[in-house]
Amino acid sequence: MSGQSNNHFPWNHVLGFALSIFLTVLAVWIALYTSLSVTAVIWIIVGLAVLQALVQLFMFMHVREGEGRIQTTTMYYSAGIGIIIVFGTIWVIQSIMSGSMPM
Repeated sequence: MSGQSNNHFPWNHVLGFALSIFLTVLAVWIALYTSLSVTAVIWIIVGLAVLQALVQLFMFMHVREGEGRIQTTTMYYSAGIGIIIVFGTIWVIQSIMSGSMPM
């Protein structure tokens, strides 16, 4: 635990939680209360989602701690699974919406 005692207040967790809430509220505000184009709103929300994922990794999942090679491989594997899930979901929804996949 890098030389720290176990009875300190978890400021990193509080800061990470506050940043996560802020980024979520910001995304909702941009989606509901701005007059930006749909494409711009989607790109902004995707950017905020990536930023929030980084906050989660560094503040809660302690990505800077642990064994280097194993943790790096695990992170790449997890990112690959996440990308497959996101793009697979988009592909299925798009196929359903275009009528090429029966429901």
